[in-house]
Amino acid sequence: MRTTKEKIRVADYAALPAGSGQVIKIENEEIALFRLTNGEVKAIENKSPHPKGGTLAAGMLSGEFIYCPVYDWKISLQDGRVQAPESGKVKTYNIEVEGDSVYLVR
Repeated sequence: MRTTKEKIRVADYAALPAGSGQVIKIENEEIALFRLTNGEVKAIENKSPHPKGGTLAAGMLSGEFIYCPVYDWKISLQDGRVQAPESGKVKTYNIEVEGDSVYLVR
């Protein structure tokens, strides 16, 4: 069985600010896009896994981690896992960059 990937254009690469988050909405999902200092683009759900929530796009980016702006939880942009001593996970999204186009792939 062959699966077909759906690619959704979500941003212009040049328009993504390095080091800060940008919010996009696809259907009912709010997603935070981040352009890392190494040029990679990562995407995670824009909601802290903390029970009281919070938005991650406004967090502080450090390497491949985002710090929740409300609770200071350190979250990996690679796999969405909250770093110890806290626990939890957020959804991550596959991203492809082709030329100046950024695509979310599902």
